Amino acid sequence: MVKTGMYVGLDIGTSSIKVIVAEFVENQMNIIGVGNARSEGVSRGIIVDIDKTVNAIKAAVTQAEEKAGIKIRRVNVGIPANLLQSEDCQGMIAVSNQTKEINDEDVLNVAAAALVRSIPPEREIIAMLPESFTVDGFEGIKDPRGMLGVRLEMYGTIFTGPKTVIHNTRKCVENAGLQVDEIIITPLALTNSILSEGERDFGTTVIDMGGGQTTTAVMHDNQLKYTDVNQEGGDFVTKDISIVLNTSMKNAEALKINYGDAFPERTSTEEEIPVDVIGQAEPVKIDERYLSEIIEARIEQIFQKAKDKLDAIEALKLPGGVVLSGGAARLPGVVELAQDIFEVPVKLYVPNHMGLRDPAFANVLAIAEYAVSLDEVYELTKSAITGERPKTFHQPTSPKVNAPASIQEEEVEEEPIYEMHEEQEPSHSDEFDFTTDETDEEHEHAPSHPAQKRSGTKSVGGKIKDFFSNIFE
Repeated sequence: MVKTGMYVGLDIGTSSIKVIVAEFVENQMNIIGVGNARSEGVSRGIIVDIDKTVNAIKAAVTQAEEKAGIKIRRVNVGIPANLLQSEDCQGMIAVSNQTKEINDEDVLNVAAAALVRSIPPEREIIAMLPESFTVDGFEGIKDPRGMLGVRLEMYGTIFTGPKTVIHNTRKCVENAGLQVDEIIITPLALTNSILSEGERDFGTTVIDMGGGQTTTAVMHDNQLKYTDVNQEGGDFVTKDISIVLNTSMKNAEALKINYGDAFPERTSTEEEIPVDVIGQAEPVKIDERYLSEIIEARIEQIFQKAKDKLDAIEALKLPGGVVLSGGAARLPGVVELAQDIFEVPVKLYVPNHMGLRDPAFANVLAIAEYAVSLDEVYELTKSAITGERPKTFHQPTSPKVNAPASIQEEEVEEEPIYEMHEEQEPSHSDEFDFTTDETDEEHEHAPSHPAQKRSGTKSVGGKIKDFFSNIFE
């Protein structure tokens, strides 16, 4: 389906809050506005102060509005993988239409049937992703609407997260004067955005190195199979430099950016760097190798924790290797250090959009791209969760069947995602069944084991993929 329109992505990170305004013309994305504000009220990827976070969101949105020449009203916001869980779901119904032609209402009803399950009171369903439909025993159907059938089945995946995280995210966005179009699971969007079709199919690990936490995600068979969150990130490297060298956080950050390298083997013991030490009248000089060793110690610890989790499920045997993203991954020497530790091919993902060629923008770009990829079938399954009238709902042409109350109401005109400022035009700028565990240095959980993949007729390619699936069993 060719899509055209304006989409806004919002990434609430520990170090910064980023907003992009993306214009899609026949599935081609043009970035026309970018906002980047220092994050306040967010600790280790989780919102801890709503008021401060709201102000930071407003600042980032204002920047994006000024550059794009529009007034932003609606956004697609990313949510971290902290305590994320997923499980397979299945629903089956009899086709209600008297002509036995499957329509929107049938898809909505089979999605509702798949949702019949017990959800703990502290958790909330974030999304349900339909994987395939079966019509009268015919499998592998992506969109059954318009087909004739008596029995309709749906197979999918349900993602749930802590109510506190979801509520605080939504509340911050709404308090900033915005409406939430979609709450998108950030690692799901990221893996779909930065990996090629082959990497998603045969299996690849993505490690997103943020300021306050590092998220590891495994994509295999075009599905997000596993995620894990380590509460260490680039900010911890800065803290280490500050503590070891007895300098301020501001100076430590400057040292990391201007002189830092995570791979000591390629640094020099003769190159000296001046450091403003607290309590010293004159700067103290340290050699480049010493600074690199401080950085290496923390990055190596982050990678080793990720490797231990990945080894437990044998994910590093997947052919796609490791892809790094996030602001902390742009530090020189990180890729080389990762190759030494993981002992698999490692590459750094850098967006190719003009002005955004920085791994730190990978998440917000992925959120916007993922939002535009959501189709009408997803909207129908989403309405089964929210109870709201789906945007794409079409009344059946056959004799009317009792439809859910949420889809019998009058059509309401939706507020536009943006408003043009007067006399301005926008300028175009050049896992398996998994449970995610939030870990810290005091408490760690082992990752869950993958569930069996559904069986079906296998091609040669399918047998190859099954070989890698068996690695996880």
